[in-house]
Amino acid sequence: MKILHIGSEMYPLIKTGGLADVLGALPYAQQAMGNDVRVILPLYPQVAEKIGETQEVATIGTFSGVVTLRFTYFNGLGVYVIDAPHLFNRRLPYYDDNYQDYGDNYKRFALLSYLGAQLAEGLDHWWGRADILHAHDWQAGLACAYLKSWHSPVKSIFTIHNIAYPGRFQGYHLAELGLPWEFFSPYGLEFYGEMSYLKAGLFYADRVTTVSPTYAQEITEHIAGGGMHGLLQTRQAEGRLSGILNGVDDTVWNPETDNLIISNYRATYMQGKAKNKAELQRYFGLPEEKESLLFVMVTRLTEQKGADFLLAKIDEIMQHPVQLVVLGSGSPDLENALRYAQSRYPQQIGLKIGYDEALSHQIIAGGDVILVPSRFEPCGLTQLYGLKYGTLPLVRKTGGLADTVNDSHKESIENRTATGFVFKHPDADDFMEAVLRAINLWKKQKLWSSVRQNALAQDFGWAKVAEQYQALYREVA
Repeated sequence: MKILHIGSEMYPLIKTGGLADVLGALPYAQQAMGNDVRVILPLYPQVAEKIGETQEVATIGTFSGVVTLRFTYFNGLGVYVIDAPHLFNRRLPYYDDNYQDYGDNYKRFALLSYLGAQLAEGLDHWWGRADILHAHDWQAGLACAYLKSWHSPVKSIFTIHNIAYPGRFQGYHLAELGLPWEFFSPYGLEFYGEMSYLKAGLFYADRVTTVSPTYAQEITEHIAGGGMHGLLQTRQAEGRLSGILNGVDDTVWNPETDNLIISNYRATYMQGKAKNKAELQRYFGLPEEKESLLFVMVTRLTEQKGADFLLAKIDEIMQHPVQLVVLGSGSPDLENALRYAQSRYPQQIGLKIGYDEALSHQIIAGGDVILVPSRFEPCGLTQLYGLKYGTLPLVRKTGGLADTVNDSHKESIENRTATGFVFKHPDADDFMEAVLRAINLWKKQKLWSSVRQNALAQDFGWAKVAEQYQALYREVA
């Protein structure tokens, strides 16, 4: 089966979030199953630095000027890149240094969708027409609309990675994008007087998926649907909405082979985890106390991610023999509040504002508990990394977090299903109750080790995910 993925980022070429990890793993897993799989993404400067030499496939005139489509094999996978410097030669992919969205994002990602749809239709004559076009998030949503407007036989799948980002733009831009005006309607891509690229994917794709079964249900409800819940209820009733849980790339996230951590380890030889903890404490200038429970958090600092729950209870948490390490960036208010907390508890809190891929591996390997207290979370990957590294996740019961972490209580510990700590309500008090349960379990090291072994035994490999998508593709095709 010929499969073309369209996305705005792909690890390790360019990454701002979990979408990149999916595009950096799922196509390879599908290729290993015998499919002919390719990916198309913009040629950002970071991509140009890493991808190496490319070959010209086509140079064509488009609604945004003349652009060149290039191709190469990256780590054995066919990757197309859109060479359009006037649109993509920018240091940050979505917004400027002041976190302001680029004014021409409507055109930049319409072009990504347009060329992706053209490619699926056979723009590369050597590859031919795709069987499945798989578009990811709002940046690729218009690809499904282009295929419908051309009455293409190519089947399309649209995956929602986060419905909170609808890709909204002024409706008058539609005239520039080569789509018919009748598409600008409630039964199309119109969304409260504007156009939404995400809604285009939801409306025009043959099937809609999201990244966990629980999130697939949540987004059909008013509170989590971002205004799209009515359409998603229709898709669900039609049998065209499903949730497929993301996986973990074992070649990138594996404590046995990870070359970004100070000491490798495995479930039957855990001494290396203690060494990683000591290294993490040294890095952040914290006392090297193996007895202290070390909480870690690697996240975007936003209210969605629940960082404010942590800050609301920071004084209470610091009264216990614990340490905290945070790596992240985002809201200036949250960043400053964390800096202030670190200045008050320098012997207990380590903080780095920003993103550091190598350091994130060391943090997850060295921590005892990883905090993922999100208000909503389509899938979440950091809790999966935590399970993989024996760093017990503390999560809210929502989306993919609910699907992947089992709470630790007397019964689940006894029947060896406990893998972390789960709280239900999106508030600081419920979060704190879970923190206290983690602190209390830490005092019982035999039980802690048992839960940690359960976590390490979980299997969230991409091969299982690829099989589920394969079944979906066959059904659609």
